Amino acid sequence: MSGKTEFNDLCLLVKTKNPIITIETHEEIRAVQLVTQLAIHFNQSIFSWDTVDGIKRADLPQEESPSKTTCLPTSALKHIREATQSAIYILCDFHPYFEDDPKVVRLIKEIVLNHQNVSHTLIFVSHEINLPDEIKRYSAKFQLALPNEDQLNKLVKEEARIWSKAHHGQKVKTDSDTLKKLVRNLKGMTTADARNLIRNVISDGAITEDELPQVNKAKFELLDMDGVLSFEYETSKFSEVGGLNNLKNWLKQRQAVFLDKDIPLDPPKGLMLLGIQGGGKSLAAKAVAGMWGLALLRLDFGALYNKYHGETEKNLRESLKMAELMAPCVLWFDEIEKGLSSGESDGGTSQRLLATLLTWMAENTHQVFIVATANDISKLPPELMRKGRLDEIFFVDLPDEKSRQDIFEIHLKRRKQDPSQFDLSALAAASGGFTGSEIEQAVVSALYRAYGGGSPMTTISIVETIKQTRPLSVVMSEKIQALRDWAKDRTVLAN
Repeated sequence: MSGKTEFNDLCLLVKTKNPIITIETHEEIRAVQLVTQLAIHFNQSIFSWDTVDGIKRADLPQEESPSKTTCLPTSALKHIREATQSAIYILCDFHPYFEDDPKVVRLIKEIVLNHQNVSHTLIFVSHEINLPDEIKRYSAKFQLALPNEDQLNKLVKEEARIWSKAHHGQKVKTDSDTLKKLVRNLKGMTTADARNLIRNVISDGAITEDELPQVNKAKFELLDMDGVLSFEYETSKFSEVGGLNNLKNWLKQRQAVFLDKDIPLDPPKGLMLLGIQGGGKSLAAKAVAGMWGLALLRLDFGALYNKYHGETEKNLRESLKMAELMAPCVLWFDEIEKGLSSGESDGGTSQRLLATLLTWMAENTHQVFIVATANDISKLPPELMRKGRLDEIFFVDLPDEKSRQDIFEIHLKRRKQDPSQFDLSALAAASGGFTGSEIEQAVVSALYRAYGGGSPMTTISIVETIKQTRPLSVVMSEKIQALRDWAKDRTVLAN
């Protein structure tokens, strides 16, 4: 929404004689400025109120002193009720008084009921506004527009010019691709919050891709999203994931379509990763966000559940709304079967959760890419698995020999070991049936043994560790084979 459209929308609310308008925002200064412009447009007097200064002129602050006798909310409302000339009143941070004093509600109602005689407009501005039912029916909501990509781009350039002027003409260093990613990740933020984040990013005179995860984390914290939805700061790159070549190619083909709304193709909705525990599904979910340069939000379905009726579904709705505010982003439903397992033992909660999720998936128009991971497909409801809900179901099987070599190389490098000093083909051959996490633990265990024995880690020592381990593919061979049989004709191999 442009600034002009925003102004016109607010004008329409005043023109249609709404006696109460609520504006929920943290940008109080911007809201007051917008309403002041509106009052000037209508040639109406405009006053503001807060509990410190009471009622004062908002358009002529230098010419009229605030009325300290109207600091109390009841005093202010009585003053407005007795005023015979219609005016616009901006009441800031009035929200605590709606429930504390019944006189407040009554006075507001009297002002509203007299609107035909004296058409005062009360505009409440606060971060949160819950009007009592007695006056809610007389109100209209107005929402300040969030800056679009063009406005955010101008904001970045404006802050870069300010930084350059303060540093003797030095230019802020960046490239067009990183700048585009920064602007994309700032979407959903207020102008003030976006400006503060931009200032932090360019404080060292450069905008680099390494700073983008920190931008997303700061955005998450500013939106106050803590709870069942968590921000995953460490998003792995696909170079840190062994195998999964089919999945990698599938994502590469769809990356540009998801990120660019101007491409005339239906954007991808998401995918499901099915496989055994420790097979690399979680790492792959993180890698999607790392590959696309997006924030990764993890939704813990187990944490959604609340003993109070209706709270579980509310938690899900709020989490999905938060994901929309963080868009573009990747939303990871971790072990989704734990929250949506079909059955009636939970009093129908899982069915209501499923209905809420399916409705959102059908109606969602925001850039939120879903990655759902599951260990047991048999526990998932068929409604979720139907084609069209998600774009594809990938089966993450045990890594093949080449993938096991890659995984050993990744984990050796991660622990500052030179892979060229190890026989990777021998390690891959010895670890048949091992998952990626089991390979990692074999390297870790061998490293502990090496330090404990005072000798360097070798191929032989890792192989010995492998031989002492019984992988999940052996311990749970029947279940894994059953999962493979189910996935054979129903899914696409990720590897």
